[in-house]
Amino acid sequence: MEFLKKLGIKEENYGASTGLEWFKTTDAGVLEVKSPADGKPIAKVYQCSEADYDKVVAKAHEAYLEWRKVPAPKRGEVVRQVGNKLREYKEPLGQLVSYEMGKSLQEGLGEVQEMIDICDFAVGQSRQLYGFTMHSERENHRMYDQYHPLGVVGIISAFNFPVAVWSWNAMLATVCGDSNLWKPSSKVPLTAVAIQNILADVIKENNLPEGLFSLIIGRGSTVGEKMLNDKRVPLISITGSTGVGRHGAEVIAKRFGKAILELGGNNAIIITPSADLKMSIPAIVFGAVGTAGQRCTSTRRLIIHEEVYDKVKDSIVKAYGSLKIGTPMDEKNHVGPLIDKAAVAMFRDALVKVEEEGGKLLYGGDVLEGEGYESGCYVVPAIVEAENHYEIVQEETFAPILYLIKYKGDVDNAIEIHNGVVQGLSSSIFTTDMREAEQFLSHWGSDCGIANVNIGTSGAEIGGAFGGEKETGGGRESGSDSWKAYMRRQTNTINYGRELPLAQGIKFDI
Repeated sequence: MEFLKKLGIKEENYGASTGLEWFKTTDAGVLEVKSPADGKPIAKVYQCSEADYDKVVAKAHEAYLEWRKVPAPKRGEVVRQVGNKLREYKEPLGQLVSYEMGKSLQEGLGEVQEMIDICDFAVGQSRQLYGFTMHSERENHRMYDQYHPLGVVGIISAFNFPVAVWSWNAMLATVCGDSNLWKPSSKVPLTAVAIQNILADVIKENNLPEGLFSLIIGRGSTVGEKMLNDKRVPLISITGSTGVGRHGAEVIAKRFGKAILELGGNNAIIITPSADLKMSIPAIVFGAVGTAGQRCTSTRRLIIHEEVYDKVKDSIVKAYGSLKIGTPMDEKNHVGPLIDKAAVAMFRDALVKVEEEGGKLLYGGDVLEGEGYESGCYVVPAIVEAENHYEIVQEETFAPILYLIKYKGDVDNAIEIHNGVVQGLSSSIFTTDMREAEQFLSHWGSDCGIANVNIGTSGAEIGGAFGGEKETGGGRESGSDSWKAYMRRQTNTINYGRELPLAQGIKFDI
């Protein structure tokens, strides 16, 4: 395929790089990457060994020691050039994201655009790494806080956003004066190899320290565990399941490292009697079936007032009936494949379980076979009537299953159902009642990190901080003041007088 050639993807690729050098280890296992779109092999990647890992981290630390001395606006200039390179490779990279992961081509191109956008954001941020000055209680003293580079930033990304989440972290970390160590999902390693190839041009053109952008592709049980335990990596950003995040957080905390956790979501939309259904139905459908339900912000629960329940249910079922399911490389299709057959099995098991608990399957649930579906990864998105307390509804099933839940009374009851899960990522309400909207956004409303009114749960902009509460982890990435996580904070006090007064008026005469 032409886009593979443009991105430097070969039949056999290596899984450890310091930006310019690829370590050519072949005895640590090999990943045979197949596309969920058609089941065909794309390429192979030789995994990083533990010995290679140590070499890569050593280089990343050396790069940090040099990079932290570069003025932040000059770091921003490098990120600007990364953004321009991504613009140059947007088309082939978007195609690779789509083909390797299975999301629609529009979404693949959109993910690359998201990388470009965060580069633009980070360039501006490079001139705004601000601190604050405070008034001291002591005469002739000045007190302020400032932020310094942190070190090597580890980034563990998930398969569903093969490149965007890396960029959220890496571009901010870069302007903050850190170096980057990326461990992508083993399900989508080729996009990471492609990014490393793109970055090589920027590294060479600017004579950047080798190790500023590093890559390790390997087993979680080997190089992944070494990374979690490595004191040379003071911060690790983990995107993945709650189980993966819990283990990572425990290991990192034991060595007093820092963690940014972006974990599971069980996102809901509330539909009130006053909701504008012309707006809400498309938002619900995209939120539930976009990326085949494999977004952490995918809509999984639909909490509908009894007055409009039947009307909304019928509209959703009708809309699902018009969905086109097929290869993600065809922009006419709405729904592509799940990432692999294990995800298909999880989808089917969840539907069996919800029916055992009393749920009613209203639509979908089939695994598609035949021409165009040879990979065995295509399913018909499912709609299920359920109750919030069902065990399976309380879990996040990473697949296109939408649970319809009825509520009675006022919006308080809907919010109680909405908040009645352990996850807390994204949330939404559709209403034209100002009081309901404001209550949903109040401190006794949605308990999620993201709360929207009259838009869906998925499709966050990079300008806002992204992340959630409760078992979603509590981390924040991307916009707003998320940059502070990639730096160490320091409070400074300067005495420019001739006396030495102590704080709190303490006297110490000697």
